[in-house]
Amino acid sequence: MIPKRRLGRTGAKVSVITLGGCGVGRLTQEEADVHIKAAFDAGVNMLDLAPTYGDSELRLAPWMRTHRGRVFLAEKTTQRTREGAATELHSSLDRLGVRSLDLYQMHSLKTLEDVDQALGPGGAIEAFREARETGLVKHLGITGHQDMRANLEALKLFDFDTVLLPVSLCSAVAWHPANDFRPLLRYALDHDLGVTAIKAACKGRWKGERRYGTWYEPSDNQHDITLGVRYTLSQDGVTTYSLPCETRLWGMVLKAGEEYTPMTPEEQEEAITYARGQGFTPLFPE
Repeated sequence: MIPKRRLGRTGAKVSVITLGGCGVGRLTQEEADVHIKAAFDAGVNMLDLAPTYGDSELRLAPWMRTHRGRVFLAEKTTQRTREGAATELHSSLDRLGVRSLDLYQMHSLKTLEDVDQALGPGGAIEAFREARETGLVKHLGITGHQDMRANLEALKLFDFDTVLLPVSLCSAVAWHPANDFRPLLRYALDHDLGVTAIKAACKGRWKGERRYGTWYEPSDNQHDITLGVRYTLSQDGVTTYSLPCETRLWGMVLKAGEEYTPMTPEEQEEAITYARGQGFTPLFPE
C-alpha cells in the first residue's frame, strides 16, 4: 500500500500519491471508474480536483457517496474575485454532491499582480474566509505553476494552510528564481504547511508530437517515473505528489508510490545528473 504522511498543520494523514482529477476529466464514467478504483485500491486517500479539469467533479461524484468519509477532498478555483470564487465553490459542491471540502485552493497564481488581485479588497480571499467561517471548507491553500516567487509572496500575505507547486527533476537540472522550489519548501517547513507536488514525471516541454494528455512531455517508462517520484517525495517539506493528467501513466506512478523509499542526498545528485544526461529541461522560464 502507498504510505501516508501528515499534511502539515491540517493534521490529515494523506497518501504520498494524490488522485489528480485532470486525468479522469476527459474520460467516460466507465473508463474513469477503472482508474479511480485502481488508485483507491492502492491506498490513495487524497483527491485534488478543479472545475477546469473537464468533468472530473462529475466523475468523482458517484464515488463520494461511498468514499467521502475516507478521503481528503481538495478543490480549486481560478476565480480572483469574491463573487466569482463563491459562485464556483458552490458549483463544485453541487457537482460533487458533497456538503463541504477539506481544502479550497486559489488555483494557478502566476504573477505578483495576480496575487494582489486575489488577496486584495473584493478579491477571492474574502470568499475563502467566509467559506471557512461557515464550515463549507476546513482549510485554505494556493497553487502555482509558473513562478515560485509569486507563490511565496502569497504565503507571506495570508496564512494559508497548504501550497501546491512543481517539484521535479526538470527544475533541478537548471535552477532559476522562477522554478526554484527550495525557498518555498523551506518556508513550508518553517510554517508547517502541507505541500502537494506536481510535475514529478516531467521531462520538459514537448519537442515533437504530443503522445499524451499532458501539456508537458512526461517520462513514460517505469525507471524514469520511479526516479522522478522518488526525487520529488524525497524533498524536505513535500507531503504528496498528484497524479499526472494522463491515466496511461497512473499504473507506473502508483507502483512508484507503493515502492517509495527516500533518496539520500547523494542519490538525489545522481538523479539530477541522470536527468541532465537524458535531456530534461525546465518548464519555466520558457
